[in-house]
Amino acid sequence: MDFDEFTGEIQHRLELPGTGETVRAIRATLLTLGQRIPAGNAEDLAASLPMEIRWYLTGAVAEHGQRFDWQEFVARVSDIEGEDPRDAAYHARVIIDLVRTVVPESDFRELRDQLPESEDDENWRKLFEVVDAGGWSDAEEAQTGGGPQSAESDDIDD
Repeated sequence: MDFDEFTGEIQHRLELPGTGETVRAIRATLLTLGQRIPAGNAEDLAASLPMEIRWYLTGAVAEHGQRFDWQEFVARVSDIEGEDPRDAAYHARVIIDLVRTVVPESDFRELRDQLPESEDDENWRKLFEVVDAGGWSDAEEAQTGGGPQSAESDDIDD
């Protein structure tokens, strides 16, 4: 998948008006994710992404392996993207789902292993809600109209 296909798919899934908004959402999510995970894991994850996008996980990150929870992740993505935290959280979930379809399963498993998913810990399972629900599909989009479906799924506080 090249840059245009990747950004086009995200723009379609998120129903964003233009490429600028789409790239900003991708950059915000992957840059913040790159800050959270170790450099080696970021490199592995980025290796299968289009060159222009892999930079957000690797070269654009000043410090990898920072310790912050899901709430801080959403706050950072929201600040970078310039979106409401609920929208930013949803955008991140959809972007991560597309990343899952592009990278090797072992690299995606490494990503999940880096982010604690227990309710008692950092609640990182929220990032994987679209993935865990079976991923994005055109059939689901046709039934639901795409986009955020409920306040419950967008709740960043759980």
